[in-house]
Amino acid sequence: MSFTDDEVERYARHLVLREVGGQGQQRLKAASVLMVGAGGLGAPASLYLAAAGVGRIVLADGDVVDTSNLQRQVIFRDADVGARKVEAAAAHLRALNPHVQVDCVPAHVTPANAGSLVQGVDLVLDGTDDFATRFAVNAACVAHGRTLVSGAIGRWTGQVGVFAGQPCYRCLVPEIPPDAETCVAVGVVGALAGVIGSMMALEAIKLIAGAGEPLAGRLLIYDGLSGDSRTVRIGPDPACEVCGGQA
Repeated sequence: MSFTDDEVERYARHLVLREVGGQGQQRLKAASVLMVGAGGLGAPASLYLAAAGVGRIVLADGDVVDTSNLQRQVIFRDADVGARKVEAAAAHLRALNPHVQVDCVPAHVTPANAGSLVQGVDLVLDGTDDFATRFAVNAACVAHGRTLVSGAIGRWTGQVGVFAGQPCYRCLVPEIPPDAETCVAVGVVGALAGVIGSMMALEAIKLIAGAGEPLAGRLLIYDGLSGDSRTVRIGPDPACEVCGGQA
């Protein structure tokens, strides 16, 4: 897979990076990624994936841009308010990097469509804020053998994990927590979305390029108020209804 002169200049800092280089950049160009959710986490994650030269990005989100989104969803502008998120985001990604193909799915991901969406890509990123969607995406990833990069934020705290078969996301969260909170209810500092979304993109780039040690089987937890972070290991749950039978 060859690069144009513009691509060589555009990706110069990757091409001289030992862990990426020409082969890693070719893998990025050949890769397809599904970004579930074009909101607080999907916005910075997709921007960095497009800037990195990921060949095809599929954006799946059924929402429209609201004024309250602009505090953290940095891919949008005031003029985008009222537009479909995936269409507005796609326009900005194409403007950032015309070498990247961006496809739009203006719908929420559900158990009914998750399988077909996941099956059509190499890697999945989930930046949604509801457990039903996370469960549907996780189940589809396990069923079709796709690695999942999952991110979540609330208030001042965020987390990123990589789930490659087993353990899966349901090993970490077997059921919807009865006291689950949403950003709408408890709030979230806008810059935290940038931190965690960028971490999701970084993990995706590592996975695609074959660089470093991805967070597979681990969860990185970041506390924005204290500036502290820690990484914990996630063990497979033999009773997991999604991946437990594959132990």
